[in-house]
Amino acid sequence: MRTRSMEETIGRRLYLMGLLSLVMAVAVCVFVFHRAFTMQAWRALENESALITAQYRYDPASLSALDMEDRVRVTLISPRGEVLYESTDADEQAEMENHLSRPEVQQAFAAGRGQDIRDSATTGYETYYYAVLLDDGNVLRTSQDAETIWALYDQALPAILVSCFVIMGSAALLAGFLTRRLVRPMLRMTDDLDRIQENVPYRELVPFADAIYSDRAMRESNEKMRQEFTANVSHELKTPLTSISGYAEMIETGLARPEDVASFGQKIHSEASRMLRLVNDIIQLSHLDASGSTHDAPVMEPVDLAAIAGECAERLKVNARRAYVTLSCRGERAEVRGSPSLLEELCQNLCDNAIRYNRPGGRVLLETGCTREGHPYLSVQDNGIGIPKEAQGSVFERFYRVDKSRSKATGGTGLGLAIVKQIARIHGARIHLDSEPGVGTTVTVTFEGLH
Repeated sequence: MRTRSMEETIGRRLYLMGLLSLVMAVAVCVFVFHRAFTMQAWRALENESALITAQYRYDPASLSALDMEDRVRVTLISPRGEVLYESTDADEQAEMENHLSRPEVQQAFAAGRGQDIRDSATTGYETYYYAVLLDDGNVLRTSQDAETIWALYDQALPAILVSCFVIMGSAALLAGFLTRRLVRPMLRMTDDLDRIQENVPYRELVPFADAIYSDRAMRESNEKMRQEFTANVSHELKTPLTSISGYAEMIETGLARPEDVASFGQKIHSEASRMLRLVNDIIQLSHLDASGSTHDAPVMEPVDLAAIAGECAERLKVNARRAYVTLSCRGERAEVRGSPSLLEELCQNLCDNAIRYNRPGGRVLLETGCTREGHPYLSVQDNGIGIPKEAQGSVFERFYRVDKSRSKATGGTGLGLAIVKQIARIHGARIHLDSEPGVGTTVTVTFEGLH
């Protein structure tokens, strides 16, 4: 599809509006002029008829003495329709047909006055007839030939056409000028996209500028996040790969003592497992990022958070026992519409973090229920090392670690809470973090969107 020019489109429409306005103006003028012409003709005949009637002495001969100066034609008609007087040609008076059938004559006898317009096919004139009933019973008819309104228009047609061409030419030039004046400020908006919101020439373009600015900011943010994510992934993968490569090289070259081979193999296995967990988390995050689209959206079904929490606590009991942490679960039934697998992963990541960042002899409590507003929630509480205030806003970012050495020592990938954040987003849930260093951390996920 060919992209249309905004300037051409606006200019064309302005020109069409001018043309339409001109046509409408001509039509209105034709109507007004025709009406005025007709009214003027009747008014003139009425005045002439009044003057002649005032001078009439009830004798056809008195009409002959009047000085008409060829202004109007005067006809005197008897009640029987006979022509008693005709001002144009006295010789033809006796030969004229009976006028009783004429519309204006019939109206005059019936109502005291009458009028009619008849066209002349030979002369191209219209004849206006005005008849009035006299006191003596006769009808005095005055008539006047006038050029038809179309004949007048024919005479004025060249001037009208020239005027129309001049007007439309001026309209075309004016439309082009106004269109350029209108479009130019919009084109200048793109000169500085970083400050596009400050260069909006028209109020209607504010949402458009805001959308461009937001999209640009989002693209820059996404690009920055992509670069940071790539750098973090490269760094996280480089460390275990370097370790694996080093131990493998020592075994390959025979530098490792026989009694150390098993230890090196165990370290290689540990680093490979850590790298595998990192790759799995990256794949999971990528899948969650795409879950906003319709074709990748997870299947939602009724899920009981209490059952999810109970199963999670049962699975992680062994890990908790190894870390000398007590893991317990309590709460009431809290049903939401969600993906069972994703909610299980959300719960497991929160519990895994609570165990990993705890201390020997600590405890972790999983709790489910509903808020006063009726929103289901899942809460994971621990009495571990806690999170400093300045770091609480960043713990859900990818690869962010409050204590990097502790995270690596416990096998964390730095993506667990980022996965929790994405799963909560998909389920329309809100995450609340309450933590104090040395006291512990409570993470509450409240499901406000789907339940």
